[in-house]
Amino acid sequence: MSKAVTIVMIEDDEGHARLIERNIRRSGATNEIVHFANGMDAMAYLLGNGPSGAARKGDALLILLDLNLPDMTGTEILRRVKETSHLKCTPVVVLTTTDDAHEIKRCYELGCNVYITKPVNYERFANAIRQLGLFFSVIQVPSAA
Repeated sequence: MSKAVTIVMIEDDEGHARLIERNIRRSGATNEIVHFANGMDAMAYLLGNGPSGAARKGDALLILLDLNLPDMTGTEILRRVKETSHLKCTPVVVLTTTDDAHEIKRCYELGCNVYITKPVNYERFANAIRQLGLFFSVIQVPSAA
């Protein structure tokens, strides 16, 4: 039996965070969602007391990552996650307003699995999140090594 996937949402905008969670729930996904409004708290959760990420060893995680955070960049978080032995296989979905082609390319080079630009139109954004929630409800994520 596979372990339930925990969704780690790193999003500083409370309105976006509520919208994301509400639409994930509307899709039928019942996964635990752990929300962080800044990068430092998220990294402390992901890494625990050491740089190896052993605190999350055996956890099935999926990271929803905004790039525009108040204390560190999302690309820095992405880089650190993908360089961490116990987290490097963790799927990362970048969910951000940044649609710069260079930034998108950089995120894929760093190892993000999916890059979604938040549309200004909230109905389209909500629909994209509902579809993402359906994806979460069927995805099999490997446990952290």
